[in-house]
Amino acid sequence: MKVGVIVAMDKELRQLQSLFTDGNVVVQKCGIGKVNAALGAQRMINEFHPDVIISSGCAGGNGEDVNIQDVVVSSQLTYHDVYCGTAIDDCTQYGQVQGLPVRYEPAPWLLEKALSLPCDVKVHPGLIVTGDWFVDSKEKMREIVGHFPEAKAVDMESCAIAQTCYINKVEFISFRVVSDIPLRDTDASQYHNFWDTVAEHSFEVTKNFVATLVKSE
Repeated sequence: MKVGVIVAMDKELRQLQSLFTDGNVVVQKCGIGKVNAALGAQRMINEFHPDVIISSGCAGGNGEDVNIQDVVVSSQLTYHDVYCGTAIDDCTQYGQVQGLPVRYEPAPWLLEKALSLPCDVKVHPGLIVTGDWFVDSKEKMREIVGHFPEAKAVDMESCAIAQTCYINKVEFISFRVVSDIPLRDTDASQYHNFWDTVAEHSFEVTKNFVATLVKSE
């Protein structure tokens, strides 16, 4: 099985590239934001032809049960900054690109495998919402959670990669390490502290998941 892993930033790339030496696993950086994520996913599909693509990186967390360095695995994905309105139809929901799914979901076997991994961190299945906004204030997070109170994580890439994979019929799942809890933070201080102190070994869940995919080949 060929597995592609996409990250947004150099600091994530450095951590994940060092974990994989198997030629059937490729780790690439797409850059930050939805357009970069979609372009990176399409490039990976065109050049590497993976069976599964994984979005890995960090995200802001949400929920009383979510803490820094927990991992959120996508049971669903949508956009927090997309609204197509009701001028053409009244069926399209907030977060949905018209004509595409309301929410993207991984194949059940991928989610089941992700949730059965033995690991030392807490793994939460849940909704990941994506948008072109680094959430550095409580006000912005409250706005997002107002639309998606059940969201477990907020990032800037995962749903764009999910949409690209959906169009190309490639299996997809996202793992996001919680770097900060915006509703418990001020000026993203938790995010900066995450990279200064606890980021090392934060991507072990992704590593273990990829290992099970390759081993089961």
